[in-house]
Amino acid sequence: MKTIHLYNHRFRNLSVKQIWVAIPLTLLVASAVWFSTSWQQLVVAILLLIAAYYALKLLIKQSTVGYTLTATHFQQHFAKGGWVVGWHNISKIGVCQYHQEGWYQPLPWIGIKLKDYDPYLQAICPRIATELLLGQRALLYLGLKQQEKLTQFEDKVLDSRPYVSEKGTHYSGLQAMLANRMGYQREFYDYDIFISTNDLDRSDQEFIGLMRRYLAASHNGDEKGRERDLWENSQE
Repeated sequence: MKTIHLYNHRFRNLSVKQIWVAIPLTLLVASAVWFSTSWQQLVVAILLLIAAYYALKLLIKQSTVGYTLTATHFQQHFAKGGWVVGWHNISKIGVCQYHQEGWYQPLPWIGIKLKDYDPYLQAICPRIATELLLGQRALLYLGLKQQEKLTQFEDKVLDSRPYVSEKGTHYSGLQAMLANRMGYQREFYDYDIFISTNDLDRSDQEFIGLMRRYLAASHNGDEKGRERDLWENSQE
């Protein structure tokens, strides 16, 4: 499978070289020249336009969410950093669902279930861990609500108790908080990592379908590799 890069919008690289940026900017500069009654007003107007342009670029950069899909792994990128997980470490991918009164209601989140927490926890940076903990509080709230345990929200939202993985690795601080949150959300939704559908460039089903194709291709590659190793060993 070839490597592809996806983004939640196409305005991530704002530049005056782009025609749809250059024309409005030229019109604004021309208006400033036309309506300015002194060179001081013109200088102030141009400085304000420059400040507005770079403020817009910064805003777009901070709102950009990117994804990289390769033959071996999946990555999500934010302005502050990102996280990565190998296809071999993914158990399943699907739409997160909220259970209420016997009915399942889809939520605007895509869920990823991991086989092993350790590679994910060891690779994620503190800034992204903090962003995920704060940005996904609503999922924890809904999970506790569906189990009628809302009184536990304050205790679980930033649970900093030390965490020990299945392999015996000890985690503390932000890593432990993230691992504990993942454990709670697996209990509620049977997923560990979540991607907001608002951060996609297509529908949730299309994105899930794309991820599943890469997941299936990686498994097929692993099986072919094992078969080749067995054949080579049998010839020795």
